[in-house]
Amino acid sequence: ILRTANGYIFRQVVRFRTTDSSLILERSINRVQLLGRVGQDPVMRQVEGRNPVTIFSLATNEMWRSGEGEMSSTGDVSQKTTWHRVSVFKPGLRDVAYQYVRKGSRILVEGKLDYGEYVDKNQVRRQATTIIADNIVFLSDNMRDRT
Repeated sequence: ILRTANGYIFRQVVRFRTTDSSLILERSINRVQLLGRVGQDPVMRQVEGRNPVTIFSLATNEMWRSGEGEMSSTGDVSQKTTWHRVSVFKPGLRDVAYQYVRKGSRILVEGKLDYGEYVDKNQVRRQATTIIADNIVFLSDNMRDRT
């Protein structure tokens, strides 16, 4: 699979020439896949003059063994949970996410990473990392129970 993916990527690298022959634009990849559980029911927000966005959090877990038994079944098991902010702008997907994504649902989110800044209520400038979703796969029974 990796060989096929790499071949696809290399075939997709495209160079565009502009009037300035020294400037070459190359295609790049910003792709993320997250498999986890939803932290809270989604909210839909609309900033004046912009399209609405559905926002929710997604938790992913990393587990590992530590201590003497790293290679065996003994040793302490540790877990780290990472929370991700997911934003859905795509009109059809945005509405489906708002209607069917629920706290505790197990989902797969595909999209891209986005970095930005905002000013909080105390006028402090903060940085935010967001996953801009372009596909959601429902893995829980929650979706089937609601249709």
